[in-house]
Amino acid sequence: MLDLSWPCGGRVAEHYYLAIEGVIGVGKTTLARLLQPELNAQLLLEVFEENPFLSAFYTDRARYAFQTQIFFLLSRYHQQHHVLARLLQSGPVISDYTFAKDRLFAHLNLKGDELETYERLHNALAENVIRPDLILYLEADTPVLMERIAVRDRPYERNISEEYIESLRAAYEAFMASYTEAPVLRIDTNRLDVVRNPQDLAEVVQRVRSALGQGTHQRALPHLAAPGTVAAEEALATARRRLADLQRLRRLADADSGLGDNPYYTIMCLQARVGELASHLARTWALEESLRAQFGNREEALEAAVRRSREQFQEALADCLTCMLRLANRLGIDLEGAYMRRLREPDAPRDERG
Repeated sequence: MLDLSWPCGGRVAEHYYLAIEGVIGVGKTTLARLLQPELNAQLLLEVFEENPFLSAFYTDRARYAFQTQIFFLLSRYHQQHHVLARLLQSGPVISDYTFAKDRLFAHLNLKGDELETYERLHNALAENVIRPDLILYLEADTPVLMERIAVRDRPYERNISEEYIESLRAAYEAFMASYTEAPVLRIDTNRLDVVRNPQDLAEVVQRVRSALGQGTHQRALPHLAAPGTVAAEEALATARRRLADLQRLRRLADADSGLGDNPYYTIMCLQARVGELASHLARTWALEESLRAQFGNREEALEAAVRRSREQFQEALADCLTCMLRLANRLGIDLEGAYMRRLREPDAPRDERG
């Protein structure tokens, strides 16, 4: 069976370790502080201000990269190995960084003997560090990051170049795409304002709780305007979707069970499920007719009939979706991408060839 439980690294579920990651300026520390009271957690914040080489590094990266990186490595190790373990004994912990990111920065800034020396030290320390139970990865475009860095105006960040931030953003994307040591929850922060907009913060809190197994969360669907309009395009661009997540989950479940290999069998199953759905609909229509005399109008009768049949519709639709996800996986189709393209181009011609 596919194991969807939350292991929490051998700790009890209430003592989880949530780490927030992302490029400089994306808002990790701000979000960590806002999540602390919402999740009743303790904070473990990076003490980057204590690094005496940081300001010089942003002025002359090549000259001060090694000193800066080694200081960060040892400082982060002390926090992650000693302080974090102590905090987790009394409850959940939220950190605004991961120990793993140190190596990402090292590979971006060090070369040759310096990188080799760093790797030896890092490898000796990394095995003693506690891994997160969930990583909250905050994403933002480079211009947005540069604007946020300018707004907070930290003296040692004034010389950061846009080129460096872009290279760092690309490195983070590659790192997170291949990261397998903990679940990663991605949050697009380009249009998110968790400080001024309580709804944005509530959305993030609910997504985190859901990922931690503390509740369910259905992401909001976009309110679409007429296809092809500016409003529709903006809604499609900013919509938070989960169809791709469901498709990946279906793939994992089928790999574990051995199902989903035969597309013809899956199509037959889909036809059967659609038939069941049609049967439920026919019974609902019949029930509506019998209730019309009781309610005196069609609208209330239909609502009552649907209400009585909603559970059957729910199960039938879920079965149909399972078949569609399985078929899309078998045929190598990005179902979410295909669906969003149809929303953008509802009148695009279909290939009718057999």
